[in-house]
Amino acid sequence: MDKLRLVYEQTRRAIWMSHLDTMRTLQRAIKRAGIPIRYSEGFNPHALISICLPLSVGMASECELMDFRVTRDVDLAALPETLNAVSPEGVRFLSAWEPERKAAQIKWLRVRCEFEYDERDASALLPALEAYFASPEVKVTRRTKRGEGEFDLAPHIRDMKWSAEPGLVRLDCLLSAQEPTVNPELLAASLREHTPELAPDFARFTRIETYDADMEVFR
Repeated sequence: MDKLRLVYEQTRRAIWMSHLDTMRTLQRAIKRAGIPIRYSEGFNPHALISICLPLSVGMASECELMDFRVTRDVDLAALPETLNAVSPEGVRFLSAWEPERKAAQIKWLRVRCEFEYDERDASALLPALEAYFASPEVKVTRRTKRGEGEFDLAPHIRDMKWSAEPGLVRLDCLLSAQEPTVNPELLAASLREHTPELAPDFARFTRIETYDADMEVFR
């Protein structure tokens, strides 16, 4: 046993942690739990931990994946609860195993999008929202390392399921996780940019599950 993978939830107040803060939190939990974590060699050793798909600040997740290396065998069945006993509010470990697949094989994320409307009738907006995201092109201005440019979301959104209740429209959908990476916040950004009358007053996003290119749950 050398490399392990954990799935964990990041919810409640923990959604406001940056990626760097999340890494520090996970390292502290592992250290407090007495897990024999492996460190890199050299003048500045660091814990060999990586998060498969870093989470944006303000976004919740029920399916975060973390890889790390250990120096000796550990009890995989007991590992999640051992870590939960020393983890902060909002970080909850669910299961652990020895991975057989590389994180590069993750292709799709199932995401729950919640669009809040303070004054407008959410049910009345639902048909227009469905039509907007069903269009052949759903453009948004996206900023990348190469600069700012127009990006078409339409080819990278699948399996859209809509519902509405007072003050809220909910969308469950699949978004491309890698190549390209589609941040669900771009959905709200597209509305603000092109149809402000449909743009929510507030939007929340939660990762639900990860899949490979064949739509098999990725573990």
